[in-house]
Amino acid sequence: MSGALLTSLALSLGLTIALESGFFLLIGKRGKKDLLLLLLVNVLTNPVVVLSFWLVALYTDWNARIMLIPLELFAVLTEGFYYKKYGRCFRRPYLFSLAANMVSFGIGELIQIFF
Repeated sequence: MSGALLTSLALSLGLTIALESGFFLLIGKRGKKDLLLLLLVNVLTNPVVVLSFWLVALYTDWNARIMLIPLELFAVLTEGFYYKKYGRCFRRPYLFSLAANMVSFGIGELIQIFF
């Protein structure tokens, strides 16, 4: 693995966890076990999405930006499933997953634009 890939994986996971945890707290959720669940589901999904994006971008002729749609959908659905199955304070787990991913993705895009 290249250093750039490892850096991308680490930065993406760190920022995603920070942003989605902040979103979790911002909307009034306080359950420690649910916050831990958020951490775990992002450790599960984020590296898969980032690595898949890199592989598509580097080794195929596919439009990598378009491929973000099914990759992000995978993350939203997987995280929503785990929030529903194991979460305690998620009344609408898939909506929470979608909103948290939109926030972290959107802020990530802004960070890339300005930095």
